[in-house]
Amino acid sequence: MSTPSLTMYSTQWCGFCHRLKSQLDREGIAYEVVDIERVPDAALVVEQVNHGNQTVPTLVYSDGSAQTNPSLSDVKAKLAGIA
Repeated sequence: MSTPSLTMYSTQWCGFCHRLKSQLDREGIAYEVVDIERVPDAALVVEQVNHGNQTVPTLVYSDGSAQTNPSLSDVKAKLAGIA
């Protein structure tokens, strides 16, 4: 796996997060996971991206852009655009 160029903000109980993590793992896409319930201030990052909502998964990319609950194809397209 390569160096993570994206960070996934997640929770332990989020089914969408678990699904996307599995898909990224299968594709060999490196990412860092931040649990918004365990990391101080992580929820604030998610709220800023999502107009005050703590919606996960929220992905933040190395270029500073973000996607909320993206599909695997959305993630792959975004990564190709910033590579």
